[in-house]
Amino acid sequence: MYVKSQVFFVLGISKSGFAAAKYILGNGGECYIYEELKSPKIDRAIDELTGMGAMRVSKESEDEAIDASDVLVISPGVPINHGIAIKFKEAGKRIVGEAEFGFSQFFPPTIAVTGTNGKTTTVTLIDGIFREAGQKCVAVGNIGVPVCEKLSEIERDTVCVAEISSFQLESMSDFKPHIACITNISPDHLERHYTMGNYIYLKRRLLKNLKESEYAVLNYDDATVKSFAEGLKAETVWVSVREKVSGAYFSEGRLYFDDEPITTLGETAIRGEHNVYNALFAVAAAKIMGINNESIVSALKNFKGVPHRVELVAEKRGVRYFDDSKATNTASAITAIHSMTSPTILILGGSEKGEKYEELFEAIKLSEVKHTVITGTSRFNMFEAAGKCGVSAVTVTGDFRSAVKIADMFAEEGDAVLLSPACASFDSFGSFEERGETFVKLVEECRN
Repeated sequence: MYVKSQVFFVLGISKSGFAAAKYILGNGGECYIYEELKSPKIDRAIDELTGMGAMRVSKESEDEAIDASDVLVISPGVPINHGIAIKFKEAGKRIVGEAEFGFSQFFPPTIAVTGTNGKTTTVTLIDGIFREAGQKCVAVGNIGVPVCEKLSEIERDTVCVAEISSFQLESMSDFKPHIACITNISPDHLERHYTMGNYIYLKRRLLKNLKESEYAVLNYDDATVKSFAEGLKAETVWVSVREKVSGAYFSEGRLYFDDEPITTLGETAIRGEHNVYNALFAVAAAKIMGINNESIVSALKNFKGVPHRVELVAEKRGVRYFDDSKATNTASAITAIHSMTSPTILILGGSEKGEKYEELFEAIKLSEVKHTVITGTSRFNMFEAAGKCGVSAVTVTGDFRSAVKIADMFAEEGDAVLLSPACASFDSFGSFEERGETFVKLVEECRN
């Protein structure tokens, strides 16, 4: 869509909405903006956009602005059933998410990654491999960089690697990547999507526009993802750590692609089965795009990990502290818990996403976790689940600072302290990044 020929209404002026509105205004388009939340950062964004010519919409003026607009651009943080979105739909006007709007402005080869867990790591690995090969590449989307923010940097020969969330998929209709990767499916964001069926439908939506000339890279070991291959027009490329498949697989300590050995696990910086999956997805995407093995191996060897994902942030008096704030669902937290190799004090809790916690505490019973500190608005339901599962080494506190201090008090030489909340951060923080950064600061304050 051509921005100069239509009037846009941007709903939600957070990072993505701000980038979309700024792009529209900067390229000669007209733009209405609407935001319900208040914060100093949002106020600054609105001031900048109105200074560029954006028209701010109030509750009283929204109907007039909707009548004057052609296209609604919706931020991923805003649900598709928001009142303004419903009015646009009733008026028969187009609704598009920021990510799809951004992709509509250019046509570079795009590799899109979705799934419950592993998206950011997989995107980071793919981006690293392409850069190692000397290929122009940008990583965008749910990784924290809105598509619209990078439009001025993207050229026809730039490969775009995009992390796509279920929130973004809600508002996508025409998006068609060259390679679509789906890592895994487990319960997440049920507070927004209501049922697991809806969540699965949204994840599968990434594949709906693929034709015979595109590729779907799917997890063979995940029954739900495996079923997505049924009826696909695109070529299916599998990923597995259990079977020798047509695609990327792991066998006897080595990574393969179509039976071609790529590298041994020992030659890489990849640790943990979850990261083996992520590496295999990256290998598959790279091989499909014709990247040489040397660049793949070099990128895997130099991989530093993703911030806030089981990241070692400090070691004091023989205790290691791990920031896994990115674990915003139970499946991700369980993965982190099983990766620990020493007695561990675990910090759980945050804002809930509609999950049950019994599976989490059953995993804790079989792990190295010796004590669990529960905080956040989820603490009551988590404490109840711990009791049902017979996990009694638990301390409950409503304050995050206190949770870190308590965990530090329980830690002895040779132990680990792991922040892996299994919940979103929005009860106390603006993002999981802010929660992780606060954890690091509090660890610094702990006794030496």
